[in-house]
Amino acid sequence: MMLQKLSRNTRGFTLIELMIVIAIIGILAAIAIPNFIIYRNKAFCSRGERDATGVAGAIADYFAMPRHIATPSITDLNNGNGFRFSGAAGFDQNSGTISGADPNINITITVSDMSTRCPADYQRVEAVNVAAREDGWDGDGVYYKYYSLY
Repeated sequence: MMLQKLSRNTRGFTLIELMIVIAIIGILAAIAIPNFIIYRNKAFCSRGERDATGVAGAIADYFAMPRHIATPSITDLNNGNGFRFSGAAGFDQNSGTISGADPNINITITVSDMSTRCPADYQRVEAVNVAAREDGWDGDGVYYKYYSLY
């Protein structure tokens, strides 16, 4: 008799049950959406750091040729085709420079985040240390990578 009373409502959910499920979904969305935005914006920072590492690799390839003894420009890399930065050309494609008078001592690679979506708090945590020649962000959307042949 007791089982019949408990099992007679088998056609759907009660209003309370539906409201609880919607509240749980709302709470999860309130937590997940801001975190997703933060992770997405950090990807723009990683994109700039990855571009700087790619330029460093292209520089190593450039100096593999014995006749290359001077610091290259971006257009000198990849067999004269230039280095291809990430992002959509003409929209948010990163840009960069290479500097250093003597490549045997040091080369400085800078990459600008043209999307301007790398968060300032991330740039502050990963700040460049020029005196110690440590890679990092300058706080204005430019990533510095120090590279040496030796």
